[in-house]
Amino acid sequence: MKIKTTLATLSLLSLVTFGASAAQLLTNQQAENLQSVGTITVSGVGGSPMDYRQQLSQKADQQGASAYRIIEARTGDSWHATAELYK
Repeated sequence: MKIKTTLATLSLLSLVTFGASAAQLLTNQQAENLQSVGTITVSGVGGSPMDYRQQLSQKADQQGASAYRIIEARTGDSWHATAELYK
C-alpha cells in the first residue's frame, strides 16, 4: 500500500515543473509506446517525494534520457526509487 501511495504522490508531483531539469516524469500511459533505454536507481535517508523526483531527473539527464517513469518506490526511514529511462 505504501508503494501505491508513494507512486501516486510522485505522479502528482510530475505536474510541478522543476527549474531547468530536462528529463520529464511520465505516466504509465505516456510511456506505453516508447522504447526503454535502461533503468536508474536513487536512494537516501530522509527527504520528500520532490527530492526523489529531482534526483531521478538529474540522473536521467546524466544518462542522456529525455524522460523517465518510476517503476518502484519504497519509503520509511530510508527510501529507494527505480525508474525506467526513455530517449
